[in-house]
Amino acid sequence: MVWAAEKAGVTIVGKSFHKFSPQGVTGILAIAESHISIHTWPEFGYAAADIFTCGVALDPKNAARHIIEQLRCKRPKLTEIKRGIISQVAASSLVANRT
Repeated sequence: MVWAAEKAGVTIVGKSFHKFSPQGVTGILAIAESHISIHTWPEFGYAAADIFTCGVALDPKNAARHIIEQLRCKRPKLTEIKRGIISQVAASSLVANRT
């Protein structure tokens, strides 16, 4: 995952990984743009990754492609959830506070 993040051009500011016995890993990369996390279940041939970003410096689909490539995923499924744009959220908050 570190390799994928570096290929995607993010700025890693921290990392923590835990390897399970006998297999599997969970980990998180704190990145300047927010975070990337992964949880794996090798016994089921399954991994789930979350790429949470803010701003425009990171294309999350590009980061996902690098993770898919590194894991040699045969049936990737991508789901994008747009959580809002900070300026829109801030504007909504200002309107709500005026009532």
